Amino acid sequence: MPELPEVEVTRRRLERELVGKRFTQVVLRVTKLRLPVPAELTTILPGRTVRGIERRGKYLLFDCGGGWLLVHLGMTGFLQLLQGSPLPGRHDHIDFIFDDGRLLRFHDPRKFGIVVWLTGDPLRHPLLAGIGPEPLTGAFNGRYLFAAARGRRVAVKQWIMNSSVVAGVGNLYANEALFLARIRPDRAAGSLTLQECTELATGIRAALEGSIGEGSTFRVAEETVAYYPQVFKVYGRRGEACPVCGKPLDEIRLGGRSTVFCNTCQE
Repeated sequence: MPELPEVEVTRRRLERELVGKRFTQVVLRVTKLRLPVPAELTTILPGRTVRGIERRGKYLLFDCGGGWLLVHLGMTGFLQLLQGSPLPGRHDHIDFIFDDGRLLRFHDPRKFGIVVWLTGDPLRHPLLAGIGPEPLTGAFNGRYLFAAARGRRVAVKQWIMNSSVVAGVGNLYANEALFLARIRPDRAAGSLTLQECTELATGIRAALEGSIGEGSTFRVAEETVAYYPQVFKVYGRRGEACPVCGKPLDEIRLGGRSTVFCNTCQE
């Protein structure tokens, strides 16, 4: 599943390529993804110009002047920026065609993505209103996490994956962040000290920023899409040597998700 770094890399690439471009046509090949796809996109968007592209959590927001195109990639979705009019494949559901001859194609085999049209303040929309602070901004820090964790008995890994606590931390980066912070993933969130919360906030930011820095592995314009950098400290490495102490990494399941950690380094 595309996580926050992959969505941010996509946003930055599309911002460079599409801001200032005008929609000329929208081709819809489905009526519903996770939510219904508005049929009026075919009449609303042509003639509008992309003024900017923002991100909230794992959602992309295209500022189209007087309204916003909201896109969520779901579990298997990605966007291709293509030249000309290549024939669509089975899972190529939507084409956004621009005045420079290129098209932005939404591909989603499992149809768990979202493409909707918003007016007014997009941050007040039900899909976005409950999302917590962005982890790459100053609003996210140890003091915030410490206050939010008071009295919470849920495992800290599940807690930071809750989008109402912090935006965009999925399973992959939760594993990595907790290792960087040296915190066991199954500890109760409410047991964390202020210092540990500060280290956790730093770990979350470092895990996300490190992956964004590897963004060259995510190729928006090509058919082959690599979502993640190639090397992780713990994710997917059960039984391998801990990069700090050298002991084998352990794996448990939390909330139905694989969770890899070091039983020695993480307390």
